[in-house]
Amino acid sequence: MEKEKIEFVKSKVRNIPDFPVKGIQFKDLTTAFKDAESLRIMCDAITELYTGKGITKVVGIEARGFIFGAILAERLGAGFVPLRKPGKLPARTIKKTYTKEYGEDTIEIHEDSINENDVVLMHDDLLATGGTMAAALELVKTMNPAKIYVNFICELEDLGGRKLFPQDVEVTSLFAFKGE
Repeated sequence: MEKEKIEFVKSKVRNIPDFPVKGIQFKDLTTAFKDAESLRIMCDAITELYTGKGITKVVGIEARGFIFGAILAERLGAGFVPLRKPGKLPARTIKKTYTKEYGEDTIEIHEDSINENDVVLMHDDLLATGGTMAAALELVKTMNPAKIYVNFICELEDLGGRKLFPQDVEVTSLFAFKGE
């Protein structure tokens, strides 16, 4: 993606201090989502990253990962799989409990949503400490897909979330904030 387009999208991200708890500097991407040009730039850039990689399923992490997850699935000719909080999926699920920067959480996925022939793109909006996506990755790996890619729109580099992912998993983000 061109640097000027990255800067345009980054300029649309709003900072919310002390949310959801005191001491957290929350990066609100909804302000970038509501701008039509910013939304198009992000969709085009992520689609370009994964076109031709044989993606068969896109896993969107609740809740903001659903926004781009569904768009990417449609654009890549893949199915969409929601990864949700407990009690939200109607069929049999498998789950993972994990610790994140401001508490503990659990995520679930339908047990029949991914198989060994799938090439999976896991998507969420933001990589901070990495706990949510690392737990989601562990959960998806139990389903033995052929390959897994991990994507974020934004990365908070100072929090070091990328270090949680194994070398065999390609992790990408469209842009990063460092010390901001």
